[in-house]
This record gives sequence, C-alpha cells and structure tokens, in this order.
Amino acid sequence: MGQEMKLTVIGCSDAFNSGGRLNSCYHVAVPGRSFLVDCGANTLMGLEREGLDPNGIGLVFITHLHGDHFAGLVWWLIHANHVSKRLSPLVVAGPAGLEERFNVAAEALFPGSTMTPRKFDLKFVALTGASETVDGVRVVPFEVNHPSGATAYALRFEVGDKTISFSGDTGWVESLIPAASGADLFVCECFGFEREMRVHLSWRTIESNLDRLGASKVLLTHFGPEMLVRCGEVRDPRVLLAEDGLALEV
Repeated sequence: MGQEMKLTVIGCSDAFNSGGRLNSCYHVAVPGRSFLVDCGANTLMGLEREGLDPNGIGLVFITHLHGDHFAGLVWWLIHANHVSKRLSPLVVAGPAGLEERFNVAAEALFPGSTMTPRKFDLKFVALTGASETVDGVRVVPFEVNHPSGATAYALRFEVGDKTISFSGDTGWVESLIPAASGADLFVCECFGFEREMRVHLSWRTIESNLDRLGASKVLLTHFGPEMLVRCGEVRDPRVLLAEDGLALEV
C-alpha cells in the first residue's frame, strides 16, 4: 500500500487577502506527523477554522521571506508562549536569513518577544538549494524568481512513494520543470489570468507549460483579482482550483 498524504489548504490568497481568503499556508499530513508549507500572517485563524492544533505541528517550511508567507510565525511565537503553552520543539526551515528576518519582525510587532523565556526549543534551518532531510522530511529546493531580500524557493517533498511540490511565488523560470516533474500534486501560484508579471505567474503561462511541468495534478493558488473573476475559464481536467479549507488526498 502506498504512503498516504493529505493536503489541507489553510490559506490561498495573494498578499492582499483578495476574495476574503487567508494568506498562504498549507498543511501536509503523512502517517505519524504533519508539517506546514508557508505561514502567512493569519495562519492561526486558518488552523483554528480547520480544527488543527498548532502544538501538533513540529515543522514549518517557508518558501520566501514576504510577510504573507512567513509573518504568521510571529503570532505563532506569542500564541505558543502565552496561550497554547507549547512544550514540544518547533523547527522552521527556509531561505538563509529567515531567522534574522523573523527576529526583526517579532521585535517590531511585539517588543521583547524574542527575549521572553520559552518552554520549547525553536530551531531555524537554512535551506541551501541542495536536497536535504529536515527533521525527517526530505525536501528539494529549487531557486525561483521572486525578490524578497533572500533566495526564493519552489519546494519539492518526497514522502514514501508520494511527491508534492510547491512553486512558492515566482514568475516563469525553467527550474519549475524539475520541481514539478512527476509530482502527484504541484501547488502552483497563479496570480493572474492573462496578465504577465515578472515575479508572478498567469494561467496562460501555466496552461502553455502544463505538459512540460509533468505533474499528475496541478492545484492553482494565490489568486489576484483578475484570476478570481476568471477561474471558471480554467477547464483542463488536470487542474484544480484552491480554496481555503480545501482538503485533498494525494
């Protein structure tokens, strides 16, 4: 029997919560553990909506250092210290510079928060662009094009015989091909429908490259206003549309 994997979309909006959706966050559950990919500013709200306990999540991967993808870690820290009384370790993996960016953001929003004694270990791991195993999860980062003051990554996760990949935010780059190739599910940002942007993808670009991407299924996410009003025009049977709360067996 193959390895079971379940993806729950906690938040799938762009940076501006277009359509009333929450910022980027995806919960991946495999037998015996779970992890997050991205942790946007309203992640705690999304986890509560889905009945998921933050204390039950021990690992978070961050694709890039924009607030709608990592800022929820700041509220997570406050919640862990003062509300959930977290005791179990938390590992956060992402681009080099994540720990410093987190500390600056936390001190700006909640002065003194990084100095408050914790009853749990918080460890940051800098991804290097090479395949590695982080806290038992194998991840392969691929550099993409989305300036955020640090390297931005697409992330590919291989668990047993299942593979799930995430584009992160990016314009079209050829590294998306190996990131998505053969994946059971490729979660791909799709900010626009027709409109091309240097640092974001459109449906037309994705559509023209579906065969090259080579994933069994593609889940479009991170919709901007143009994409939201034209979602109904996406009719390829390989393509799914993200919504907050959507759960998929992979």
